[in-house]
Amino acid sequence: MNKRVVLLTTAIALALSAGGALASGTADVTRATLDNGLRVVIVRDALAPVVTTEMNYLAGSDEVPAGFPGTAHAVEHMMFRGSPGLSKDQLAAIAANMGGAFNADTTQGVTQYYFVAPSQDLNVALHVQSLRMRGVDMDAAAWAKERGAIEQEVSRDLSNPSYKFYEQLQARLFDGTPYAHTPLGTRASFDKTTAAMLKQFHDRWYVPNNAILVIAGDVDPVATLATVKAEFGDIARKALPARPTFAFKPVQAKTIKLPTDSPYGSVYLGYRMPGTQSKDYATAMVLGSALASQRAALFGMGMDGTALYGTFGANLMPQAGFGMAVGIFPRGGNPQPILARMQAILAQAASKGIDPALVEAAKRKAIAELEFKKNSVDGLANAWSGALAFQGLESPDAMKQAIEAVTPVSVDALARATFDPAHAVTAILTPESSGKPIAGKGFGGAESFASSPDKPVELPAWAAQAFARLAVPPSTLKPTSYTLPNGLKLIVQPESISDTVELFGRVKTNQDLQSGKGEEGVAEVLDGLFPFGSTGLNRLQLQQALDGISATESAGTSFSLAVPSAHFAEGLRLLADNELHPAMPAQAFAVVQHQVAGIVAGQLQSPEFLTQLGLGKALLPANDPQLRHATPQNVMALTLDKVKSYYAKTFRPDMTTIVIVGKVDPAKARQLVEQAFGDWKADGARPDVDYAAVPANRPGQFNAPDASASQDSVDMAQTLDVTRNDPTRFALNLGDQVLGGGFYASRLYHDLRDTRGLVYNVGTSFDLDAHRGTYTVSFGADPDKVAAASAIVVHDLKQMQQAPVTETELKRAKGILLRQIPLGESSFGAIGGQLLNLSIEGKPLDAMTIAGQHYLKLSAKDVQQAYAKHIRPDGFVIAVKGPAPKG
Repeated sequence: MNKRVVLLTTAIALALSAGGALASGTADVTRATLDNGLRVVIVRDALAPVVTTEMNYLAGSDEVPAGFPGTAHAVEHMMFRGSPGLSKDQLAAIAANMGGAFNADTTQGVTQYYFVAPSQDLNVALHVQSLRMRGVDMDAAAWAKERGAIEQEVSRDLSNPSYKFYEQLQARLFDGTPYAHTPLGTRASFDKTTAAMLKQFHDRWYVPNNAILVIAGDVDPVATLATVKAEFGDIARKALPARPTFAFKPVQAKTIKLPTDSPYGSVYLGYRMPGTQSKDYATAMVLGSALASQRAALFGMGMDGTALYGTFGANLMPQAGFGMAVGIFPRGGNPQPILARMQAILAQAASKGIDPALVEAAKRKAIAELEFKKNSVDGLANAWSGALAFQGLESPDAMKQAIEAVTPVSVDALARATFDPAHAVTAILTPESSGKPIAGKGFGGAESFASSPDKPVELPAWAAQAFARLAVPPSTLKPTSYTLPNGLKLIVQPESISDTVELFGRVKTNQDLQSGKGEEGVAEVLDGLFPFGSTGLNRLQLQQALDGISATESAGTSFSLAVPSAHFAEGLRLLADNELHPAMPAQAFAVVQHQVAGIVAGQLQSPEFLTQLGLGKALLPANDPQLRHATPQNVMALTLDKVKSYYAKTFRPDMTTIVIVGKVDPAKARQLVEQAFGDWKADGARPDVDYAAVPANRPGQFNAPDASASQDSVDMAQTLDVTRNDPTRFALNLGDQVLGGGFYASRLYHDLRDTRGLVYNVGTSFDLDAHRGTYTVSFGADPDKVAAASAIVVHDLKQMQQAPVTETELKRAKGILLRQIPLGESSFGAIGGQLLNLSIEGKPLDAMTIAGQHYLKLSAKDVQQAYAKHIRPDGFVIAVKGPAPKG
């Protein structure tokens, strides 16, 4: 399951009530505690007709039996295998019908199960959560199948050098406590785990008096609370087992050295810090934010050339956590000077304290972030779950109060107590070369399997009724679109859910088609220069001005701004100054040039780059511009004048779109954008930045060795004669939901994971451009499973061509795509990204509604014909990154 980071909490005050009575407090928040102990929070958010339900069980890897570190994780997996009254196939079909945003996450002290769905499906989501609290099907046969999938997840994570470091770091920092192991688990422990053990864990901990249910979205709080009582009120509370104790030992300094498959190296300096339920949590959060500031010394390492990049990050669990200074060095570079600089920076923080101005800026930013959490239905639910389940607070507003109470004195005291070199864990991850790609010799495709579809899934009546009727949901978006006199496109979507504004912008460029011969890498160097400020404000002055209005800004080909609405005009002025008048100082150019050259040198030898380059060469004609890539020699041959020339040629208002979402009047937004960007002019005709069409590729296969990986990452790709404006894309997208969408309900998940345990996950994607397209199937598998998994993919695709999908599958696929329309409008980020992409591609802003109308009309025969005409099951290039496949 995916690992979601618990976001900072949003500031909404409310009062606690007991016994199931409605709470007093704000009009948008309802709280109750049922008689059986289930705590319920309902937060109304009318951003979109979407709801998020998050069931937080206060049990995770902390509570597992000794010697079985992955028990909680395994229970999380088995929760998707069905419950009494709801089979796994029914559960998968229900989740798919709701749009597919249905998953879970196991952490140290909390396991969370969530739906993000159209509001009309709230009752279905709650009924599923209720059934799963009551019981789960934990039979041995189901566990045997799921164990194969979870062991593939273990193999995937252990193939990641950063995860190996994380595992060793936790063991060192938290020796003798439950935090000494991660929630993932091990193959050895899963081999010894029984279904009976998993059922026992569920029955002990998955009880109402050990759970917090958070519901956020466009719902009726009174009716929702009544439904919650009806669904959960008769589930009996139970006496909870004793919780584990935490007796932290002093950390002994240690250095960890590991190879990495990344194109660059990493230096980490880790220290134990207070956890989320500590009285010092807010202080720790402010300390970390101040150290990570773009005005602070760690970030400065990347600006003066000491490192490629520097920052500070933290991973805080309920009882404790860790903070880490991070420095990135180029392949072949010496990490020791960076380590010494990081040690000196933290030693100074411990001895002399943190700049009070950075502390105050960090506080303002953290408080502003609370308001920004309202801009996402999912984020709002996360905020409440974070406050109650992870931080042990009564409401998110308590975190705001705690942040406000932080002082520079308390931050300095925590820095002194934390940054003691005698208790530091140091890690150095050094890039390791991949071997050269090796042409494959027959792996993938030899076997033949009987496969999907099984008989259609018959939904229970309560779910069948909810999904009986398909209709295109009405969009909540009513954007106002302008084209300014200089050709810049402006789209404004007013939203009043918070006192914030978010801006999303993009200049449509293509380095492969717009840079001169031998100038590959010029776009990367240019992007690296924007953080150095403008001609009017150097980087520190610019960041100080942004900090003063609690704004976050980035400039470049893609640019953005997030700012409280009261300061939108000033934030927009600062963004435009950075975007239109970048400083590009000569000293900074020399630094960025060497940094980009170092990164490129590492990329050229990394397994990931060699895999993608191998795919490109196999899919595209020789000398295709998409095959262009930078070399260290190209980058070092660049001059500042060439970079400035590229900027002047490619950054044009008539190739630029800006989308503004938030509390702003469209006419006022246009006025401010014209003031900030109106003097920007373009010279000459608009350039063509779209790649030309290409012929179909020949099939092939190759292996890019990755010495750090135990699992193979497999991409099966082919060129496609379908473009982003081809009407055929609708039938292909619909078929793609049958084949790879909807989690367990898809054919590939069923055949690769559910019935055989060959993979942990499998993904399918269409990448359609103006004149060319590609189709890719991706999965991770052990080397001895690659051939079988690849053969199943080919078999399932041929089946899509040979027979129409079932009516059940067709209806479910349509339901997924139709319900994804409101899900795509449930956050400022989703709204802004959608409108920006549509504008850049020249599509109407109501294209999602138009697509929904197409999906409704399509038949199973249409899908079959599209796959038969455009997909070539025997035409894949199969790229394997990792050990050589076996068999």
